Amino acid sequence: MFAAMALIVNDPGHGFCRDCMTMQTGQAARCERCGSPRLARHTELYSLQLAHIDCDAFYAAVEKRDNPALRDKPVIIGGGKRGVVSTACYIARIKGVRSAMPMFKALAACPEAVVIPPDMEKYVRVGREIRAMMQALTPLVEPLSIDEAFLDLSGTERLHSRPPAMVLADFARRVETEIGITVSVGLSYCKFLAKVASDFRKPRGFSVIGEAEAVDFLAEQPVTLIWGVGKAFAATLERDGIRQIGQLQKLDRADLMKRYGTMGDRLYHLSRGQDERRVHAERDAKSVSAETTFDADLASPADLVPVLRALSEKVSTRLKKAGIAGRTVVLKLKTQDFRIRTRNLQLGDPTRLADRIFQTGLHLLEKETDGTKYRLLGIGVSDLTEADKADPPDLVDVGAHKRALAEGAIDSLREKFGKKAVETGYTFGKGRNAHPPEHIDREEE
Repeated sequence: MFAAMALIVNDPGHGFCRDCMTMQTGQAARCERCGSPRLARHTELYSLQLAHIDCDAFYAAVEKRDNPALRDKPVIIGGGKRGVVSTACYIARIKGVRSAMPMFKALAACPEAVVIPPDMEKYVRVGREIRAMMQALTPLVEPLSIDEAFLDLSGTERLHSRPPAMVLADFARRVETEIGITVSVGLSYCKFLAKVASDFRKPRGFSVIGEAEAVDFLAEQPVTLIWGVGKAFAATLERDGIRQIGQLQKLDRADLMKRYGTMGDRLYHLSRGQDERRVHAERDAKSVSAETTFDADLASPADLVPVLRALSEKVSTRLKKAGIAGRTVVLKLKTQDFRIRTRNLQLGDPTRLADRIFQTGLHLLEKETDGTKYRLLGIGVSDLTEADKADPPDLVDVGAHKRALAEGAIDSLREKFGKKAVETGYTFGKGRNAHPPEHIDREEE
């Protein structure tokens, strides 16, 4: 996919060593000072300022950092035979394991893998440490998830006394030594190509795509490189005889928009390396959700409701810690044949209460418990806002106030004595049919 970029990254030009940060004056294959082969060279190296940073196999890398015995072993982050792979280390990826792959397929491809349930609280904590290091480089940090972000270092050269390329390489080195995991850096003039560059030569990658070679480089790539071109749309393009980005470059904008609507406009611009989007600092989360995959398919409300309650409590905890609330409750179900059902209901006022999230989710779930068996259940809230407007007194449901007070008391006890100090009748004894949630407290952005 990226065969052409090898020439781009190694294009002649003065560069520096990514290990000792020494400037290079010649064209030797190794550093003139330390002998490292990890040299950064490119004709536009010192003029580009927009970067995409992506942690390498983040969840697995954190687990290997915390348990050195796993260093040379294939590691899969996921849970249960019926679950899916959240992340796989590069050793497991060599064996064919991929993110979102069903766990049974992953274990068939790599039976010797060590499977570890995800610890989202730990990953979020490490992600925040790395983000704080990013924000020390520039205020223009736009997170995409807990392990990747765009950075715009325009105007920071005077602050750091060196160009953005060297600042980013030093950042990657510091993350490795201070945090204990590795990152890959993509440097370019626009978001689209910075993201493309960061995917090249992982792990520990540092790749550059300059403006001068962008069109020629893209011409050789498949259309799936463009954001938004998934399997379905790629099949549509292939039916029209379009497989390579270079074919899109030969079509005019009007023709592409006539064929594919607004997506045609995106194809026109991105195929030519044109992306005017700016880096926006700290995007707000769109939703907060939690979900779990069952060890065995469930259909009975007696099995589903306790899980719904437990997930509602986890979402509520996350909302309360973040000081936010949501107006729309979203229920997610996945059937035996992997079809996803989502149902939502907008509330009159935003909420962060577990009881209200659960009661709303229960109302949505009742309509779906028609004998259909489900392999996954999730609950979340969207339309987020500040918590000061959340959960006003309910004049219709007179018991809501009492339940809210009881929930506050439970929160206080759990904060003091631990999460399991108090359990509701719904969740007591739960868990016979569900393994630990794979995406608990996931914050979607």
